[in-house]
Amino acid sequence: MHIFEYGQREIEYLKSRDKKLAAAIDRIGMIEREVISDPFTALISSIVGQQISSKAADTVWNRLEALLETITPESIVKTEISEIQACGMSARKAGYIKGAAEAAMSGQVDFAALYTLSDEEIIKKLSSLHGVGVWTAEMLLIFSLCRPDVVSFRDLAICRGMMNLYGLKELPREKFERYRRRYSPYGSVASLYLWAISAE
Repeated sequence: MHIFEYGQREIEYLKSRDKKLAAAIDRIGMIEREVISDPFTALISSIVGQQISSKAADTVWNRLEALLETITPESIVKTEISEIQACGMSARKAGYIKGAAEAAMSGQVDFAALYTLSDEEIIKKLSSLHGVGVWTAEMLLIFSLCRPDVVSFRDLAICRGMMNLYGLKELPREKFERYRRRYSPYGSVASLYLWAISAE
């Protein structure tokens, strides 16, 4: 299992920047979050997981793996949409998965070269695919490419974690941006803690 790696350097920096976050880091300790190092697999996994519980997503993912044996653009393109849908998802979601595989096969998105692009370029390229929004692309930046500085305003749990941490009733974009800049260049590590705080 691969995990998102971080250590004392990131922790000490974040603690020096924010007293409230420092207290939360001390309370929560180190966080291990699994990453899927292949960006194509990670993208299909996040499409599967859209708008369903993680338990339901695991079930659908296991069925999809059983159907395809290996999750590659080639194996998805060869499979009928109805078979993908039969793993437990809507026809629309099955279509998004098929579309992502076709984009990989045609070279519209070169998944192997994503790591050479900036965060902004990756978000732009991936969110051009049907069924892939900015949030999905941002999650891929963290949980596949292990980019160090991603804090997603579109992630409800991150926003809830921030509101809990600072005792806020609402979180306008400009206030969010102020915190995001404070965490930089280790925003992704801050995100791990904000998720944990939102679940407390």
